[in-house]
Amino acid sequence: MVTERPSYDRARVTSATAEPDAASGQPVAGTAEVTAPDLLAVVRAYVSLTKPRIVELLLITTVPTMMIAAGGLPPLGLVAVVLVGGSLAAGAANALNCYIDRDIDQLMRRTKRRPLPAHVVTPRHALVFGLVLAVVSVTLMAVFTNWLAAGLTLAAIVYYDLVYTLWLKRTTPQNTFWGGACGAAPVLIGWAAVTGGLSPVAWGLFAVVFFWQLPHFYALAIKYKQDYARAGIPMLPVVASARRVNIEIVLFTWLTVASSVVVWPLGMSLIYAVPAVVVGAVFLLEAHRLQRRSARGDAVRPMRLFHWSNTYLTVVFVAVALDALV
Repeated sequence: MVTERPSYDRARVTSATAEPDAASGQPVAGTAEVTAPDLLAVVRAYVSLTKPRIVELLLITTVPTMMIAAGGLPPLGLVAVVLVGGSLAAGAANALNCYIDRDIDQLMRRTKRRPLPAHVVTPRHALVFGLVLAVVSVTLMAVFTNWLAAGLTLAAIVYYDLVYTLWLKRTTPQNTFWGGACGAAPVLIGWAAVTGGLSPVAWGLFAVVFFWQLPHFYALAIKYKQDYARAGIPMLPVVASARRVNIEIVLFTWLTVASSVVVWPLGMSLIYAVPAVVVGAVFLLEAHRLQRRSARGDAVRPMRLFHWSNTYLTVVFVAVALDALV
C-alpha cells in the first residue's frame, strides 16, 4: 500500500453580488470571491480515486510474471492489453473502495483530503466512474485475452470491494490477511493471460505477494494506528499488543522470503535466486530490527520497513523478468 495525500487546487473567480448599503439598505454592486473546481483539479481528483501509485506497484508484479510464463518476451499486444486492463481494473477497485470508505475517510487525517471527503467528486460520480472502469477492464480482458484471465480480474474487483472493503476491513483484525488474495491476484491474471492456465510457479509468485502484504500493511497501520482507531477500523495494531503485531510481522516476512526461495526450484535460475535471497535477508533484518526496537521501548520507525518492503518486491520481480530474458 502506498499512501497518497492529494491536494486539490481551486480556481478563484469573481462574481457580482448585491450587498445592502449600510445607509440606504439598498443593494449595491460589489464583488466577492467564490470557489469553483478547476478542470485540472477535477481530472487530478478522478485520477487520485484510482490510487495510481498502488496501480504501479501491482503492474511491477504482472509484467515479469507474464515474461516468465512466456519464457521470454510475450506478444507486445498482449502485454499492452493486460497493462491497460489491469490498470483499469485496479483503478476501478480503488475508486469503488473510495466510494465505500467515504464515511471513514473523512475521519482519518491520512485520508480526509481524498476527493470524496474533500467534496471535489460526488459519491454518485465516484460510483459510476468505478463501475465504468470495471466494465471496461473486464471486457478488454475477455475480448483480447481469455476467460480465465477475465474471470480472475472480475473476481479480484468484487473480492476487494465487497468482501474486503465492505466487510472484512470493518469487522475483523485479520482483514489484511484475508484481503491479501486480491492484492496478489495480478500475478495469477498475468500468468493466465499468457498461458490460459495456472502453474506451480504462478502460485509460488502469488504466495510471495500474498505474504508480503502482511508486513507491508502492518507497518503502515502502526504508523497510522490512531487514525484507524478514530475511524473504528480494527486493524491489528489497533486491537492487539505491539508484541503480537511484531510477531506477525516477523512471521509473515519469513513466509514471504521462504515463498520466494520455493519458487527457485520450480523453474527459476540463479539469476533470480541470488537477488531474491539477498534482498530477502535484508527484509528479514528490517523486520527483526523493528521487533527489537519495540521490545526495548525505542522508537520503532515502521515506515522504514514499509518503504523497504516496496524495494524488496520490486527487486524480486525485476529478477523474475531478468531470469525470463536470459
